[in-house]
Amino acid sequence: MSPLHFSFYSAFTFSSLGLAFHRTHLISALLCLESMMLSMFIPLSMWSIENQTPSFTLVPILMLAFSACEAATGLAMLVASTRTYGSDHLHNLNLLQC
Repeated sequence: MSPLHFSFYSAFTFSSLGLAFHRTHLISALLCLESMMLSMFIPLSMWSIENQTPSFTLVPILMLAFSACEAATGLAMLVASTRTYGSDHLHNLNLLQC
């Protein structure tokens, strides 16, 4: 395994571990999700450039578009929960209490 591949795998692993263990605030969960998407976007972009496949160059752009939609939805949830509950703690977002 090359050092470049190891760095991408470790970035994704650390992001998923951060999402699993530090789930107190919504903003930290959103940052972990964004870093997971970024750690998948960069290798996909580099892979399509290295292999020179013109049909695969659209996939990183689509992934970036979905990541932007996910970020916008997450920030909308953050603003709504902060306005409603006064904080961004994830224990306030329990759907069973509704």
